[in-house]
Amino acid sequence: MNRSIQKKIAEKIAVLKEIEQDIPSVMIVHNMKDASVLYMSAKGLKILGVTMEELIAMGPEYHERFFNLDFAEIYVPKIFGLMERNSDDEVISFFQQVRRSAREEWTWYLSCTKIFMRDDENKPLLIITNAVPMDATHYIEAAKAQRLLEENTFLYQNKHIFRELTKREKEILTMMAKGLSSGQMAKKLHISEMTVTTHRRNIKKKLKAKNNYDITRFAQAFDLI
Repeated sequence: MNRSIQKKIAEKIAVLKEIEQDIPSVMIVHNMKDASVLYMSAKGLKILGVTMEELIAMGPEYHERFFNLDFAEIYVPKIFGLMERNSDDEVISFFQQVRRSAREEWTWYLSCTKIFMRDDENKPLLIITNAVPMDATHYIEAAKAQRLLEENTFLYQNKHIFRELTKREKEILTMMAKGLSSGQMAKKLHISEMTVTTHRRNIKKKLKAKNNYDITRFAQAFDLI
């Protein structure tokens, strides 16, 4: 990294340091060349119980130590998409789970990210993320917040099952959640009712579904209905 780029990075981070106490969210700047953290506001360092020097020394291991990587499959592609489109106006948002140590419970955060700086070839170099803890008492009505978090947890706990469903099974699962009969499904899919019955049985077995509620909940979580 040449000196002019290093100087520009230092100047932009210096600006963040001047205002960080006035910003209610945690601010994080990542170098996308190696996914390392270049800056985190004091609020974030306090939450994680580390110094900036310790955080920089961790490099990419920072993610493995503090974040639930099961969720990375959702938000990492969104970040790479952001970089590929390379737009000043685009901001992406996503949920993350963070904890200080393995002895503590995960805390949900709502994060939003945009490109913060580009290199000499106008390619994204740094991204900045603002992260806010999901405090149901301050952001949205408590019951709705809890339901949202439960739905996200269900999604990530069952994504491996969703991958095992065939294309036909997903089609039939959608129809099951909509309340279609085996006869109606057979007519729509141009297959026999016996074949539909077999698919329904296999789907219930894979999902360990005991009733229609289980079927509908799964279909809703994976945007089939």
